[in-house]
Amino acid sequence: MADQIVIRGIRGIGHHGVLDHERVDGQPFSVDVRLDLDTAVAAGSDSLDDTVDYGRVAKAVHELIVGEPVDLIETLAERIATACLDWPAVHRVRVTVHKPQAPIEVPFDDVEVRITRRRGE
Repeated sequence: MADQIVIRGIRGIGHHGVLDHERVDGQPFSVDVRLDLDTAVAAGSDSLDDTVDYGRVAKAVHELIVGEPVDLIETLAERIATACLDWPAVHRVRVTVHKPQAPIEVPFDDVEVRITRRRGE
């Protein structure tokens, strides 16, 4: 099993969705990412250059949350996964996009889309 860096609850107001009011008003989104990588080299060198700068990952994810709107949170999750795999050390990423104010007409806590992507797939 690979080592992991996990960032939970990256938040922002996004304008994602298929309904007009979602695009105009926006709503809160939250994203969790799990990066699978080998941290042994970084642990030995104690150098940020040998791992993934999770601050930069969080910033990139946030920019996608608040950036260009998409219709589906599945698309947002895919874009986030692709951005995370841009870091050479990351072998696999798991992304969870939370949309707690999705337009659902019954009581609910959250809507999540969760995907896993591997380098080269």
